[in-house]
Amino acid sequence: MISQSIQDYLKTIYRIQESSLDNRAKTQKIAEALGLTSASVTGMLKRLANMKLIDYNSYKGAKLTLGGKKIALEIIRHHRLLETYLKEIMGFSLDKVHDEACRLEHYISDEFADKISEILGNPKWDPHGHPIPSKDGKITKLKEIQINKIDKGTEVEIVRLADDYPDILAYFEEKGIKPGLKVKIKDVSPFDGYIILTINGKDTSIGYNVASHLFVRALE
Repeated sequence: MISQSIQDYLKTIYRIQESSLDNRAKTQKIAEALGLTSASVTGMLKRLANMKLIDYNSYKGAKLTLGGKKIALEIIRHHRLLETYLKEIMGFSLDKVHDEACRLEHYISDEFADKISEILGNPKWDPHGHPIPSKDGKITKLKEIQINKIDKGTEVEIVRLADDYPDILAYFEEKGIKPGLKVKIKDVSPFDGYIILTINGKDTSIGYNVASHLFVRALE
């Protein structure tokens, strides 16, 4: 039986690996993500390596083995299906679903997750725009870029909302900004600290730093 703590570690390592240039998760990054000391994280990483769930090097960091990745994707599937259910069926706001899903993800079976998926019509994306792993561990990705790195005048589709800060998610939801929304970048002013988006024919100004939490793809 894999403990909740181990599941959290594997999920965290997976997420850090995804954004890492060398496809490894450094000890300090894991510690920051989990709110733990580097010393305690090092001890757990050695344990996970002994369990053959990660490849660990004290200098290079951790990388999931196939077995570790399988477990990580299972718990991520649970989490993102729960987020989608909480949002679409139970009406939770976008800034609340992450924490609720974190509390529940360890306690549902794969069969329960499959039933949620069936009820929801087997969604491929969670409410934030993250891909939901399939039952057999496959995961789809779209090419994306932060919106404030796109030239003004470009039409884009919102692909994903970073889910690190609930207050920013609540702000996006209030503005009607969500994955799948098509917008035009009217102006980008990093020095003045804002970006203007045209949404459904109306201009909306958002902070430049807040905009860094929006990931998009350019429309041809």
